[in-house]
Amino acid sequence: MATSPIAAALHRFETLLQRRPGAGLQDDAPATARWEGGARVIALHGNGQRVLTDMPAEFGGVGNDVTPGWLFRAALASCATTSIVLQAAREGIALGALELRASSRSDTRGLLGMQGADGKPVDPAPGELQLQVRISADDVAPELLRVLVEKALRCSPIPSATQQALPLAVHIDTN
Repeated sequence: MATSPIAAALHRFETLLQRRPGAGLQDDAPATARWEGGARVIALHGNGQRVLTDMPAEFGGVGNDVTPGWLFRAALASCATTSIVLQAAREGIALGALELRASSRSDTRGLLGMQGADGKPVDPAPGELQLQVRISADDVAPELLRVLVEKALRCSPIPSATQQALPLAVHIDTN
């Protein structure tokens, strides 16, 4: 079986990291978000990429762009998808199809700082976070595909961050 370009690149990089483990530690590219007025925000990457977010009219937005919550789910689904593709390449599995759907359920009262009937603040965090994976590969048993997905998700940064409830350090500069 021919080695895919992805598998070859991963092998080269893994070989480098085995020789020089310190080369694996890096600062991730920061995301900068800038308020554009109204409920519109632009997220900027250092390479010039831009992603616009907005809120629905109920929150004072126009609703023409994706919400930050959707962007979170998109990041979860795309990171997990990429990790599965990389793992499949490492294992020599030619995927036929792969589609992931990230969903959650939120109580918008939390975003408004409201309290529930019990007098406690409503949690603004999304709950019931789910990742639905549809995957196929010719001549690969379903159980092997399940194992592949589980292995890939253990190495996937954003799914791992959500499962670990990654702490957030906040630094505030007022000027």
